[in-house]
Amino acid sequence: MPIASDSSTEPVPEYAAWRKGVAGVLAKARRVDIAELPDEPEKLLAVSTYDGLTVNPLYTRRDELPEQPLPGAFPFVRGSDATRDVHRGWFVSVRFEGSDAEKVNQDILFALENGVSSVWLGVGDRGVPVTEIPAALNGLLFELAPLTIDAGSASAEAAAEVFRVLDGYTVDNRAEVLVQLGATPLTSLFSGTSAIDMDGAVELAQRAIARPETVRAITVCGNAFHNAGASDAQELGAAVAAGLEYLRALTAAGIDIAEALGQLEFRFAATDDQFEAIAKFRAARRLWARVAQVCGAPDHGNAPQHAVTSAAMMAQRDPWVNMLRTTLAAFGAGVGGADTVTVLPFDSALPAGELEVSQAFSERMARNTQLLLLEESHLGFVRDPGAGSWFVESLTDELAAKAWEFMQQLEAAGGYLAALQSGLLAESIAATKVKRDSDVAHRKTAVTGVNEFPNLSEPPLSEAARAESPIARYGAAFETLRNRSDAYLVANGVRPKALLVPLGPVAEHNVRVTFAANLLASGGIETVNPGALDLAGIGRAVEESGAGVAVLCGSDNRYGAEAGATVEALRAAGITTVLLAGSEKAVADTTGVQRPDGFVAARIDAVAALSGLLDKLGAPA
Repeated sequence: MPIASDSSTEPVPEYAAWRKGVAGVLAKARRVDIAELPDEPEKLLAVSTYDGLTVNPLYTRRDELPEQPLPGAFPFVRGSDATRDVHRGWFVSVRFEGSDAEKVNQDILFALENGVSSVWLGVGDRGVPVTEIPAALNGLLFELAPLTIDAGSASAEAAAEVFRVLDGYTVDNRAEVLVQLGATPLTSLFSGTSAIDMDGAVELAQRAIARPETVRAITVCGNAFHNAGASDAQELGAAVAAGLEYLRALTAAGIDIAEALGQLEFRFAATDDQFEAIAKFRAARRLWARVAQVCGAPDHGNAPQHAVTSAAMMAQRDPWVNMLRTTLAAFGAGVGGADTVTVLPFDSALPAGELEVSQAFSERMARNTQLLLLEESHLGFVRDPGAGSWFVESLTDELAAKAWEFMQQLEAAGGYLAALQSGLLAESIAATKVKRDSDVAHRKTAVTGVNEFPNLSEPPLSEAARAESPIARYGAAFETLRNRSDAYLVANGVRPKALLVPLGPVAEHNVRVTFAANLLASGGIETVNPGALDLAGIGRAVEESGAGVAVLCGSDNRYGAEAGATVEALRAAGITTVLLAGSEKAVADTTGVQRPDGFVAARIDAVAALSGLLDKLGAPA
């Protein structure tokens, strides 16, 4: 339970003591007097999200908000279902895409026997032929395992086949059978994927309403925006705007607002930022509940949520790290209250078989990620475990407000379709993508195995893996650099190389040697470190390394004393480009000596710098 609210706006004594400690640490780190820091020094530790939300370093009861209603009650922030089985938790979903219906059926039944509790079936050009749906679903207990269909433009035909299967299925309470037909006409317009048109989706909803089962025809797919680079608020706001467009079309066709609300489900991406993921799903429910309230049907604003781990966060390089990313994402989605969760296999950013591991292995790891969270960590036992957390509640509120603001921008432009046609939606998302790409390029945002701690011993990727992807993966720019290195390796038998030139003892140069090696490796450039050298040994080291680029690594004081002579020796030995690990100010006072050709520091645009080095080293673009 939250601690009772303190009506005072003044810092409590404990907070004041913490603030004083923060000031002391910051003053020491910045080498300034405490008096030079602002009155609230802790604000220097705050960070901003891509939505402009401020995440403070500490949350206390001063940030407490009123307690939300219980799960199942408007505005559904704490969950849409008050009676969800705590032993089941959320539905564990797996997507099945094979074209062989008999094989798909075997895979489905095997998965259900091993912990899966929801089936997501690709149909038509996305999987099983429409006419083979009955064979693929043979033996499925529909009242126990909800079914989601993804049939694109064949949604109507696929629904007809599903309904025929259900007509021949015996069950005591048909309302317990949950089916999502997955029509996505509006979000598919944004992503450029095939889908049934809006008129077809409305007709599908009318047929779904007439069914005795619980059938929802339309999926509002926020992943379409996320995969293009959208922030969380943009993903939520655009999804709500699309949902409003669906409601207008459904009610214009004579469907009651309560029934129209009952025809929508939402699909959102879950990332490895666990707290933002938790807040996203809680905020999404609040947003849609508000829409239902304004429409006069507040009790029907509890649309189900399907979380899919982010495809944009997945990396092709060192893809094993993706297991950690998807674990955090599934945790965030589950704790945030998603009704269904799908974890993408760790090698989903690569063509099948690229890693020479079986599909069964990667699927088992994805499935077990959720099962460990549910059956070993018991995350499903508590509804909305983030409730009362000052940070989670504040982030939920602020994210919901920002998403509502973005939705209003789209509405002011004429609604979702008008904003899509004018380019407003795409331009807004593209601006966020540019910011994120810049943060990754400057290594402010770490993508482990890609722009941090890369593994150059990985074999080159296949041509199919190097093909351009419609998904805006966070590490794509660095992966392109690695592809250039791979092409150089295939052509020359070795990778592009750079010589590290440590100056002074290990204690002086080790930090910058490690930094330079890591930075260059993220661009596919192998480093050779011969250890500390005197001037006489530089020629031999250059010859043995075969490198055309060298990086000086040492302390600022050492640079002032030795950089000029070392640069001269390296150039005399045949090095064409000499870089210095550090900032230019380290050699600002040196005159009459040769200077480095460039500088590599912690916040440079690494993508641009490494691309230029690969050009110099002859790696094909």
